[in-house]
Parts: sequence; C-alpha cells; structure tokens
Amino acid sequence: MSQTAQLGALLQQQNACLTSAESCTGGWIAQTITSVTGSSRWFDRGFVTYSNAAKQQMLGVKTETLQQFGAVSEQTVREMAIGALKRSEAHISLAVSGIAGPDGGTVDKPVGTVWFAWAFAPQRCDSVKQQFAGDRQAIRQQAVEFALNYLIKKLQATPVE
Repeated sequence: MSQTAQLGALLQQQNACLTSAESCTGGWIAQTITSVTGSSRWFDRGFVTYSNAAKQQMLGVKTETLQQFGAVSEQTVREMAIGALKRSEAHISLAVSGIAGPDGGTVDKPVGTVWFAWAFAPQRCDSVKQQFAGDRQAIRQQAVEFALNYLIKKLQATPVE
C-alpha cells in the first residue's frame, strides 16, 4: 500500500478529514494526496501560500509573526496549520514552510531547513524542524515524504478524537 493510500485508510477509519497549507512544497502534498482515487472522502482542500501575503490573507498568519520570526519558523508554520484548520472542514491540518534553495538560506536557516506543523481539532498542534540535503527537487520531495510519514505515525499512535 502506498504511503498516501495508507494515510487515506487511517483517516477513513478515524472518520477524519485532512487539509494542507504549503509554502516550499508548492502544492506537492495536495497533488500527492489527490492522486489517490477516492481522496475526496478524506481530503478537504489545500492552501498554497508561497508568499507572505498569501500566508496572511488565506491563513491568518500575523504580520508580527512573519516580521519577528520569518516565514520559515516554528511560529509561522504553527499559525499556518491552525489557520488552515479554521478555514476548512477538516479535523487535521498539515503545514510546511522551508528553504528549498538553491539560494535563500542563511547561517541560522540554511538551505534544506523545513518546518512542519500538524494541527488536530480542537486545540492540539505539533511542530518539528528537519534539515534535508540535496537540490531543490530532493529537498521538496523529502519534505513531502516526511510530512505524510509523520502524520501516519501520529494517527497510528493517537487516533483523532
């Protein structure tokens, strides 16, 4: 069973629905999910918020958060996940923001730095930072795989309430 089909089966077993909020992956997570037949039963919608303005307008990320911590930060990705959950019919949201390169990295946030957050209705939100290696395509692909695998493990350990 593919990773995405496994995620779909878990969500259906738990009568849960997912939404995504993506920056550096540019909709790749939503594309991966919607490539599975029947995913409309467990996937509500995807937000591609590549720009800071889109993060603010579509997800409610605060200007202050972006100014103080930047788009690639735990604070921002958590606001993205919570905003996606509030603006959808889903029970779970998955958010990702990172630096896929080849440029844009800094000493504090080198290329390959990616933040993830998963919000679970009503108030729980988990977040984690990963450092991936490779070119832009490889970093983005690793981010998609990590985001989906983490969610599968989380749903297996703690079903949606």
